[in-house]
Amino acid sequence: MRLKTSSLLAALALAAISGLAAAQTVKIGIITTYSGPGSAQGDQLDKGFKLYLKLNAGKLPPGVKVEPVFRDDTGANADAAKRLAQELIAREKVQFLTGVVWTPNAAAIAPLTAEAKVPFVSANAAGVSIPRISPYFARVSFTLWQSAYPLGQWAAKKFKRAYTVVSDFSPGHEAEEAFTKGFKEAGGEIVGSARVPMTATDFVPYMQRVKDAKPEVIFAFNPAGKQATAQMKAYADLDLNKAGIKYIGTGDITTDEELQNMGDAALGVMTVHHYSAAADRSANKAFVAAYKKEYGEKLNPGFMVVGAWDAMEMIFHAIREQNGKIDPDRTMQLIKNYKNPNSPRGPIQIDPETRDIMQNEYLREVRKVGGQLANVELETLGTLLKDPWKEFNKPK
Repeated sequence: MRLKTSSLLAALALAAISGLAAAQTVKIGIITTYSGPGSAQGDQLDKGFKLYLKLNAGKLPPGVKVEPVFRDDTGANADAAKRLAQELIAREKVQFLTGVVWTPNAAAIAPLTAEAKVPFVSANAAGVSIPRISPYFARVSFTLWQSAYPLGQWAAKKFKRAYTVVSDFSPGHEAEEAFTKGFKEAGGEIVGSARVPMTATDFVPYMQRVKDAKPEVIFAFNPAGKQATAQMKAYADLDLNKAGIKYIGTGDITTDEELQNMGDAALGVMTVHHYSAAADRSANKAFVAAYKKEYGEKLNPGFMVVGAWDAMEMIFHAIREQNGKIDPDRTMQLIKNYKNPNSPRGPIQIDPETRDIMQNEYLREVRKVGGQLANVELETLGTLLKDPWKEFNKPK
């Protein structure tokens, strides 16, 4: 009897050890901006990640769980972002990196991911050339070329003279270049341009230049948040709309989470973008309802929330397909072939050649819906659109 008991205890112990060995914890390093002037954008990413994890933690194989490790890069600070990524890779042993609001930060992190073979899924940083820095980088957010180039083509059918005003950092330069190319190719003329420092709070001098140049339309890009509201206010204060100058831009200038702060000055503003909280898709309605339930009925998710949500959805897909046993090269193969027909923004997939997002781009107008400002989608300008910059600049 004593022998049988000993044997049973040994068997139970072995089973327990085997169970522990089978358990898998996947660590995900999440870098975003929790402090400094860009904290509002970082908060959007944070909300998207945490909402996804709360609602989908149970959608993993048995015995597999994820452990998110959050870090604050304090803003557009490439040195801080690089240091945090090094810590997450070397000390925390993360198997994925994601997050990142700012293009300079993502560009600083990307070489580390190539060296360490850690898949990095950008939830926002939009610089067009980042995927070429590391084969372990992929993007579920957007590039400015995806929205600004088709907007330029559309705008030239309505207006002949345009003025561009963009933030003076690489995404702003890319938005300006993309719009200008699309606008000129379709027969339009650029009559002036201005690049605004990232630290600017007063946009009146720049809007005055626009008014003096007397274009038919102003194309704008800024990194969303309070800067977008400040620029919109300057447009209204100088009566550019009454002067016959239409305001258009990428979706960053009328983000859903900031739109109500802009007031009626935003009415009629046209943008091209991949997401609107007002979109009438069933997946989006469910997503917006879940966001409001979690964070408040008066709040709308912006495109950065969706970027974080889709980044985590793709990471979870890679985890499920590997049953929690993460191989970086297998992960990147899964990412290259990733498709999701039911993102809140509509169908998305990854271009296997570039590891960049393919998605629909929608022409939107700010209107009042139920007494609230909303980005109403009017038409689709591009279906599962690839990044045009990479189409124009194929590797040699």
